[in-house]
Amino acid sequence: MSLSIDLNCDMGESFGHWKMGNDQEIMPFVSSANIACGFHAGDPGTMRSTVAFALANRVALGAHPGLPDREGFGRRKMAASPTEVYDMVVYQMGALAAVAASQNARLHHIKAHGALYHMSQDEDIAQAIIAAVVDTGPSLIMYAMAGSKLAEMAQLAGLTVASEVFADRTYQDDGTLTSRDRANAMITDIDMAIDQALQMIQDGTVTTVSGKVIPVKADTLCLHGDQPGALQFAQALRAVFEDEGIAVAPV
Repeated sequence: MSLSIDLNCDMGESFGHWKMGNDQEIMPFVSSANIACGFHAGDPGTMRSTVAFALANRVALGAHPGLPDREGFGRRKMAASPTEVYDMVVYQMGALAAVAASQNARLHHIKAHGALYHMSQDEDIAQAIIAAVVDTGPSLIMYAMAGSKLAEMAQLAGLTVASEVFADRTYQDDGTLTSRDRANAMITDIDMAIDQALQMIQDGTVTTVSGKVIPVKADTLCLHGDQPGALQFAQALRAVFEDEGIAVAPV
């Protein structure tokens, strides 16, 4: 049986004179770009240039809405109501969709950023995100953590869902990611991260921090472009995937 995986990466997160990530270097190695929409990061010019660069590399365009918290890079949980979350997501999706349309392109997917991504474990917040997509872009693919409440609810709402996994993050026994405030949250060894990626894609399982092997569905694999050694990791992943006969393509 032939295997394939989508490689997605958060991009367009620079703004003004401040630079984040390694978009120019990493873009050729991924198949989907999650582009910041101006709340947690990004600005109109960065959105325009990131869309253009993604299209030049035949990379699928995704909206990457986050919380309005530039200082915290959208990684701090906020007390936002479901209505506020709905409005935030509609606003940000609309902005990026317009930027894409100006370049004769359309959005392919949506993936919530940072704290908003994790807040979607709350059913009311998940429903708000889903409603925003259903109301403004029901053909978009929802990128959601494998096994999450958001993935389950989005499928029930009739959306196409891509189950997302992480090669450079550790997992808990319940299938959630280890919190970033813990020392063992990130996998910094490239060989270990590649082994985890292969296990998830080929075996459909992941080994948790306690050593337990749990099932996981892998449709799209996230790369963190702002991590040290991100380019080397992307290059190594693609080389191993080629050797293993794993195709890389958008969902």
